[in-house]
Order: sequence, then C-alpha cells, then structure tokens
Amino acid sequence: MMEDIIKIAQDAGFAILDIYDSNNLDVTIKEDKSPLTKADLTSNEIIIKGLREISDYPILTEESYVDYDERKNWDNFWIVDPLDGTKDFIAKNGEFTINIALLKDFKPVLGIIYVPAIDEIYYAESGKGTFLIKNGERFKLPIQKCDEYTIARSRFHDVPEIYQFAKMNSIFKSETIGSALKFGRLAKGDINMYPRFNGSKEWDIAAGHIILKEAGCKIVDLVTLKEPVYNKPDIKNNFFIAYSKEIDFNKLHLPRF
Repeated sequence: MMEDIIKIAQDAGFAILDIYDSNNLDVTIKEDKSPLTKADLTSNEIIIKGLREISDYPILTEESYVDYDERKNWDNFWIVDPLDGTKDFIAKNGEFTINIALLKDFKPVLGIIYVPAIDEIYYAESGKGTFLIKNGERFKLPIQKCDEYTIARSRFHDVPEIYQFAKMNSIFKSETIGSALKFGRLAKGDINMYPRFNGSKEWDIAAGHIILKEAGCKIVDLVTLKEPVYNKPDIKNNFFIAYSKEIDFNKLHLPRF
C-alpha cells in the first residue's frame, strides 16, 4: 500500500508544482483567516480520488471537513493535509508539504510527508521503521545524531513562548523550518526538538507522529503528557513537544501558558 500512497502524493505534488511555477496561485482567505490557494483544492481532489481507488476507508481532509457526528464511529480512516504550509507555498520558499496518514483506533499507523519542491519523501508504517527517499535513494532514519540541543522554529507561526523555552533550557541553536517538514528533519536527526506552543490540527501532525515514532522519537501532548490521540470532537491539538530519543523530557523546563 505504501507505494500506492507515495504515488498519490507525488501526483498531487506534480499538480501543486505546476501551479507554483505558474504564478497563478489564486489566493483567498478562509474564515479562520488562513490562506487558501488553487493548489490546496487541486491537491485535495487528486488525493481523495487516489485514496478512494485503493481503499474503502473514509477520508478527512483540511479542505473536506467532516462533522464529528458523522465521523465519531470511524475506527479506520485517512487524514490528509493536501497542502501544509500554504504560507510557505505563497512565499515560494519550497518548504510546503503533503501529509497523508492512516488512523486506526485513534492512532496513526501509516504516514507520508512529501516535500514536492525539494523532492523529499518521508514515510513510515507501524513496525517497519521510517525512511527518506531523496534523489532516488532510500535512507533509513535517523541518519545522524544531533548532539547539541537544536530546536525547530516556525517561519510564520513562532510565538514568544518558544524564546522562553529556549532560554529556560539553555538552547542556543535553532533551525527555521516550514510546515510538517519539521517532523522529517527531526526524524532524520538534523534537529532534536520541535516544540509547538500554538494552534495546530490533527491533519498537521498525524503523518509526522508515526514518522517520528518509527524513527525512535517521541511526541508528547503537554496537557495529557501522553501521545496525541485523534478523531476528537474538536480536531485541534493541544500544545506538544516532539523530540529525539536522546532528550530526557522530564528534565525539560516548560513556560507557563
């Protein structure tokens, strides 16, 4: 199945890049004040069509939302962000992704993060490890160990609490990374922490969650102090910290929210 999912993501990625290169982005603003482009909608259509051809599971996407009353009895379903990092897409920095995950019993069991502009594919499946495909080569992750505390920071969603967290934990090194690419870089070993202290949705993190887990990393919900769960009535995530296995979560100092 993974080969099929990769092909679906690539097909959506090629369509996104056509729009990306055309300069006809057709940007509008959604009710939540976030941007929406022609690429978001085109990718959404391609992914939904592709998933329906290989699976009978229902599909939840950022651009095709399903109310909780309908999805509350879903045991297995696809959760998709057809274009994560729309602001990165508009800014043309290349760090936007396609996120596809399969959820079973409230947990991700398969996930792919595809970065079409730089042709990187991060993927994982429960019990099978995490891999990166780059320039036609496949690498098992992590590739390296990040010895110095290095956190991922968002280009468009940074908040003051990130500065506080860095200061409280004597962290002097950071990498600015867009979208769900942060999960890939963490799984790879380029960074070792990704604190998220502002809003995100389930489709933003589900693929990254299984990719991290299969690479030996962890992600902790800062309210429950457990792994995030999915298919909640409100698909907003609590704040979280994702980190590599070298990090002792119990020794981290957290800001007050």
